[in-house]
Amino acid sequence: MESGNLKKINELRKSINRIDENFVKLLSERRKISSKIVELKELSSKPIRDKKREQELLERIIKLAEDKNVDVYLIKKIFYTIIEDSIRIQQDYLQKLSEQNDLQNGIIRIAIQGIEGSYSYLSAHKFFSNRKVELSFVSYNRFEEVVQAVENGEADYAMLPIENTTSGGINEVYDLLLHTTLSIVGEEKFEVKHCLVTSENEDLSKIKKIYAHYQAAAQCSNFIATLKDCSIEYFADTAMSVRKISEEKNSEYAAIASKEASEIFNVKIIRENIANQTENYTRFIVCTRKPISVDQRIPCKTSLVLATSHTAGSLVDALSVFRKYDLNLTKLESRPVLGNPWEEMFYIDFEGNILSENVKNALEELNPHTRFVKVLGCYPNRDIQRTEI
Repeated sequence: MESGNLKKINELRKSINRIDENFVKLLSERRKISSKIVELKELSSKPIRDKKREQELLERIIKLAEDKNVDVYLIKKIFYTIIEDSIRIQQDYLQKLSEQNDLQNGIIRIAIQGIEGSYSYLSAHKFFSNRKVELSFVSYNRFEEVVQAVENGEADYAMLPIENTTSGGINEVYDLLLHTTLSIVGEEKFEVKHCLVTSENEDLSKIKKIYAHYQAAAQCSNFIATLKDCSIEYFADTAMSVRKISEEKNSEYAAIASKEASEIFNVKIIRENIANQTENYTRFIVCTRKPISVDQRIPCKTSLVLATSHTAGSLVDALSVFRKYDLNLTKLESRPVLGNPWEEMFYIDFEGNILSENVKNALEELNPHTRFVKVLGCYPNRDIQRTEI
């Protein structure tokens, strides 16, 4: 009887496999059609998004799901993801970001802090996934070296973490943006799923030392506090810490890193999702030597840094300009001016294209309220607003 049931299960699983394969093939075909549509939009200058069309699509799919007795929540989740993917394909096509640099033999050289398997490495793969080019990574220990590599032409892009939903802004990167000649040309928000990994041991109580990047340790502080007699040794990069335990093969040592890094270095995961927050995201910025012009059909952000005058209400006056021109601030971060005690710079992200008259007028009106303004970059916004139904 059991063997008969097992045979039936295997046959059903084969059917599921065939359905999954067909689903992937259909999704691939859908993506190709999206690419053809944006080619026509480019010629006609039509908007990328047709929200009425998106709304009609979702309503039709939900009605079909109800008729077929399929969970509506599941269908909405799937098709929101498919629509977002289609929008990104079309935005990337119009932007042609990979063509802004002189590529060597169709290869993009990306400078990162860390090595293969690091979160910078993984986020870069995600960011450039729609570009049909080969990625070559140049690894450095410090963010300053990453920036210098692109400034000197040793790499085409720098991938830099700028903030995390658990541990906040990365001050060293903010300070570098003030002085670098590079421009921000893109962003990527990467979900960070920290794991505790070891080379051999699977007994958590026997772990005596954890290798971790200081940011990763801060994001996992609650979990680390539960471990008795366990010390932390900081590493420049999460993937480097995994490579370290892989080489040492000490059963009492562990590392905090991604699942992907554990697979690359063939080590064991003994705890998953150990971050303080279940939804733990790091926002990365992509920088290069030349600023880009963003097609005005693409929702985008502009980043800048400013210093206000030493008068009462100067910051309020400066911020009121953004309100006047209906520019939504998505980030306001203050940083002390190095060498000038009690003075601060303000890093601002807002939704808007620097090519638009609205933003041009706002920046011009901002000048009287500031001592210093530097535009760090204007780039496509990776946050896609979902169509409400």
